[in-house]
Amino acid sequence: MHIDGAPALFAFPGPLRDQLVAAILAGTKTSTSSLLADYERDDEPLPRVGERSAVLDSAGRPVAVIETTEVRVVRLGDVDLRHAIDEGEGYASVAEWRAGHEDFWHSPEARAELGDPAFTVNDDTLMVAERFRVVPLVDAG
Repeated sequence: MHIDGAPALFAFPGPLRDQLVAAILAGTKTSTSSLLADYERDDEPLPRVGERSAVLDSAGRPVAVIETTEVRVVRLGDVDLRHAIDEGEGYASVAEWRAGHEDFWHSPEARAELGDPAFTVNDDTLMVAERFRVVPLVDAG
């Protein structure tokens, strides 16, 4: 199996990661959101279209392979309904999506990872909107 991207880690290990991984495996999660600041802080390149990554569960085990199909850097205030719904977390509106993501990005864990205990997002905060597909095993080799 050819995997050329960094492991795909959704949220932090625990219930939220387990929920997101289950949504990926069920096919209901086909998009994800990250802060551009996370990539800049770690001096990591953005995901690339065609890149394949192993999805890791809370125990660090690979459970699927995903292939990036689209990468956009957008203002938080410009996230569209399609992206919000395709996150697979049950959001029915962009406002619901935004509230859920603000809760996550303003959490002590996310702020600690960013190294800024007072970090907050606003409409102009840049984020990475990524779309992906699960790679069938017959296609992963």
